[in-house]
Amino acid sequence: MSELVTGDAVVLGLRPAKLPSRALALVIDLVAVGTVFVLVSIGLAIATVTLDEAAMAAVAVATFLLVLVGVPIAVETLSHGRSLGKLACGLRVVRDDGGPIRFRHALVRGAMGVVEILATLGAVAAIASLVSARGRRLGDVFAGTLVVRERVPAGRAAAVPPPPPWLVGRFAGLDLSAVPDDLWLAVRQYLTRMHQLDAAVGRAMSERLAGELAARTGVPAPAGVPAAAFLAAVVNERQTRDARRAFAAAPAAAPLPHPAPLPHHAPPTHPVEASHTAPAQVAPARAVGRDGAAADPGAEAVRPSTGGFAPPA
Repeated sequence: MSELVTGDAVVLGLRPAKLPSRALALVIDLVAVGTVFVLVSIGLAIATVTLDEAAMAAVAVATFLLVLVGVPIAVETLSHGRSLGKLACGLRVVRDDGGPIRFRHALVRGAMGVVEILATLGAVAAIASLVSARGRRLGDVFAGTLVVRERVPAGRAAAVPPPPPWLVGRFAGLDLSAVPDDLWLAVRQYLTRMHQLDAAVGRAMSERLAGELAARTGVPAPAGVPAAAFLAAVVNERQTRDARRAFAAAPAAAPLPHPAPLPHHAPPTHPVEASHTAPAQVAPARAVGRDGAAADPGAEAVRPSTGGFAPPA
C-alpha cells in the first residue's frame, strides 16, 4: 500500500496493529539488537581487559544503555517509526493524530520499553496491548503514539461517500485548478476512513483539510456546512467534471463510419429521350426547424445521439 500524507505529513488510511503482528516485530527487533549488543560487548571486553572491575562495570552499563535503549530510539526517530521488525511486518509508529513521531515520542517509548519489555520479558506490554482498544502498550499511552498497519489488502478499499443531496451541484462554479494532487489524495483518503478515526481527531483533520482546500480555491466553506460535508461535495464536483470531460472526449476520439457509396445508374439507352430530356437538377434537402425557418445545411451531419450516458448537469 502506498504511503499517503497531507501537507502536515499526516498519515491516513491505516489501521491499528494487532498483538500477534506487534509481538513478531518485537521479536525481530530484539534479535537484531541482541546480536549487536553481544558483538559490541565482546569487542569492548577484549578492548578493556586491562581495566579494573569498576571501569568494566561502567562500560557494561554504558553499552546496555547505548545499544539496548539508544539504538531503538535512534532507529525509530530516523526512520519515522519504522524499526527493522516493524518494517518486516508492515507496521509503523505514528502519533495519536496520525502524524509522524519525533525524538521525544521515541524517547518515551524506549524508556518505558526497558520496564515493560526488558525487565518483565514483555508481560506488561502484552497485558496492556490486550486491554487497550487500539492495542497500545504503556509506552504508547505515555508517548501519545499508536502502532498501525501500513499494508492493507487492496480489496478493502472503500469508495468515497457521496455528499448530502442539498450540497450536490452547489460548488459548480468553484475553481479547482490550483488544488494539487496530493491534497486531493489526502481528502479522498480521509473521506474513506473518517468513520474509523476518533471523533475529535477526525473533526480536527477535516477542518484542517477544508482550510487547505479553501485556501487553494479561494472560497471558504459556507457557514453552517460541516467540514466533512464540504470536502465530500467538492470531491463530488471534481468527479462530475472529470466524467463530463471523459464523455465529451469519447465521441470526438471515435472514428466516424465511412458513408456507403451511392448506387451507379446506367444512362438512358433511348436516343430520343437522351437528346431531348435534360438531366434533373436535384436541390439538396435542407433541414427545417420547428418555426419553419431553414436550418444550417450542415446540421444534419453532426446530429447528436439521443441515447447513451447523460452527464449530470
